[in-house]
Amino acid sequence: MTRADQERWDLLHAEAGNQGEPSAFLKLVFDQFGSSLPPGRAMDIACGQGRNAFFLAQHGFDVTAVDISPVALAKGRKRAEEKSLSISWQQADLEEAEWSEALFDLIINFNYLQRSLIAQIKRSLKPGAHVIFETYLIDQRAIGHPKNPAYLLERNELLDLFRGFRVLCFREGKFIEGHQEMYRAGFFGQKID
Repeated sequence: MTRADQERWDLLHAEAGNQGEPSAFLKLVFDQFGSSLPPGRAMDIACGQGRNAFFLAQHGFDVTAVDISPVALAKGRKRAEEKSLSISWQQADLEEAEWSEALFDLIINFNYLQRSLIAQIKRSLKPGAHVIFETYLIDQRAIGHPKNPAYLLERNELLDLFRGFRVLCFREGKFIEGHQEMYRAGFFGQKID
């Protein structure tokens, strides 16, 4: 990402209030499959102000929260301190980030699509580790933001991106979250090699 991208996200987060509830798909996965997700090392990619990182920390995970915006990270850090949650906040340009191999037990990615990052996500998961990934579908263009097809999944693309993983939960279509309709695809899977 460019410096302009960082500045744009900084401005958006500076003007935004505190982010609210964790993702509905994240909560659904933990409600249905939480017993198969023992606490360990987790990473929240493009975490924003950390709403999903807070959820993981509250479930006992040692969380690394990564985002390009120092403004978002500062807000997240402040709220984590208020909640007495220990989270490692890291600023990084995800187009240049590199993580160690077999480091994480869980990686989550919400509302961010960088296809070139998928191979790194796979490599950074330990054998038997899990990924929870949800973002917008191409159909979203018809009803709202985002509209750029580079940031929208094709139908069933998420299954293709994680081919070779055990599929534990997958959903795709039109959903209502926070009184807002949106087209999304969500994947919960396990690295089996």
